[in-house]
Amino acid sequence: MLTQDVQQLVGKGEMLPLMEEFYTIQGEGYHTGTAAYFIRVGGCDVGCHWCDVKESWNADLHPPTHVDHIVGNASKFADTVVVTGGEPLTWDMSMLTLKLKEKNMRIHIETSGAYELSGSWDWITLSPKKTKLPTQSVYDAADELKCIIFNKHDFIFAEEQAQRVNPNAILFLQPEWSKRDEMTPLIVDYVMNNPKWRISLQTHKYLNIP
Repeated sequence: MLTQDVQQLVGKGEMLPLMEEFYTIQGEGYHTGTAAYFIRVGGCDVGCHWCDVKESWNADLHPPTHVDHIVGNASKFADTVVVTGGEPLTWDMSMLTLKLKEKNMRIHIETSGAYELSGSWDWITLSPKKTKLPTQSVYDAADELKCIIFNKHDFIFAEEQAQRVNPNAILFLQPEWSKRDEMTPLIVDYVMNNPKWRISLQTHKYLNIP
């Protein structure tokens, strides 16, 4: 049970439920192949059935950690940080991004967009989910739209999302990992017929890295 003081610090974003942090190669989307320090924050109520980090959903399982500690660790490894989850926008990201900026770090976020945007970001990856659609603030600010293709209907959803996101967002279709053999050929054909889209792959899984 968290003390009232800790609950208040979490509420203000001065502490966050940290699931894990690690230095690796970005595996997906526009920045594929680049080195980055990943900060995975616990807590998510979006509930994607194919989520590969369901252990992140319950924030109570992950210890509240002061952002100074998180930033200190990140600054030892890289100049680019990716904040992911869970759903990081469940929490106020303002303090974390402020502290990272003080270290002159580039800050990326991967989000479903289900909550209002907080924090100051250099790159916003929006990966919308049908179960809880993005807020307008994230549609408006997204640098890339990454739609996961699990079945054929997801192409329709992707086009709906492309209509809602700002016109400067780069559009990606990515096969859901367990369906990659089935969906990848369909995505290839779709992108060739609809070249506004690009293909994103989970290259970190092919390379067997985190």
